[in-house]
Amino acid sequence: MTDKKMTRRDALATGAGGALSLAAALALVNETAMAADDTYSEPEIVRIASDFFGMTTEAVAKAVSRVFADLGRPNAYIKGEEASGAIGVGLRYGDGTMHRKGFKNLKVYWQGPSIGFDVGANASKCFTLVYQIRRQEEIFQRYPGVEGTYYFIAGIGVNYQRTGRISLAPMRTGIGIRAGVNAGYLSYTRERNILPF
Repeated sequence: MTDKKMTRRDALATGAGGALSLAAALALVNETAMAADDTYSEPEIVRIASDFFGMTTEAVAKAVSRVFADLGRPNAYIKGEEASGAIGVGLRYGDGTMHRKGFKNLKVYWQGPSIGFDVGANASKCFTLVYQIRRQEEIFQRYPGVEGTYYFIAGIGVNYQRTGRISLAPMRTGIGIRAGVNAGYLSYTRERNILPF
């Protein structure tokens, strides 16, 4: 018979009869909770986004629920504002702050071209859910729009952007929301760039 090393978790988990002890069960629950602690729950995001947009939680919950159903729990979010305009080809500029549990808030800027069939300009609040980010600096790259993912739910426009494992879900509300951005890309940068390319 070979000897097997017993880990601290094994020792806690089994009593004299090999049954899971209360202390071990609580430790496992706490460990699981800590692993998920760097993400945001749906109620948390609904509350934060409702306050940010100045909209009812019911309206925001519809849009947030759709994103959570598609992408799950985010581990960061960006609150900001943006302006855009288009005559067939559009431009979009924005800035905001990325929030993440256990990390210092990070100022971010974004800009990019879009292709659409609209003419005009708009200003909007933008609340972006961020998925699978590990290091803060990973936000600073180009994110193409995911084709066919534009939704307009309860007065909020939502589209998805993705590069590698990181996905973004910007939610916008404001005057003249444009869907054209989902045919373009956005570059997130440390400083404001006048050229969107």
